[in-house]
Amino acid sequence: MRRIGRAGDELMPGIMIRVVFLVLVIGGGLLIGSVTAPGEWYAALNKPPFNPPNWLFGPVWTALYVLIAMAGWRTWEAGRSSTNMKLWWLQMILNFLWSPVFFVLHVPWLALAVILATLAVIVIYILRSWISDRISALAFVPYAVWVAFASVLNLSIAILN
Repeated sequence: MRRIGRAGDELMPGIMIRVVFLVLVIGGGLLIGSVTAPGEWYAALNKPPFNPPNWLFGPVWTALYVLIAMAGWRTWEAGRSSTNMKLWWLQMILNFLWSPVFFVLHVPWLALAVILATLAVIVIYILRSWISDRISALAFVPYAVWVAFASVLNLSIAILN
């Protein structure tokens, strides 16, 4: 329970929570992305004609990570041990798991299972958040669209290789 006091007492914890979520999500994404950067193996794969250029992934994920962090801090503030918060953490774990499975282990079919599980959790999060926190639900919509596209891309790469 928060202590009621001076106006600044309530503002700082909220700002710190936001900073922590931004650092966690964007920092984690940058770390995973740099450690598992596509290399020669990925360059040699057959890819579908709709495969986006490599430079597009960084800006798209950065924007999505800001939205994911925002939904995370809003969900945290609404209920740290809520089902929605557990779903938020689960999608984050699955999100961060996909790159090592695909780019390090080189197992596109297993990566497909991870990304489809990620998409399912994202959709469940959206549906569960729709009534209680429409902003967080809407923040996850572009994320769901991108992960759905990435799932089709992952499937196509698995089939072609």
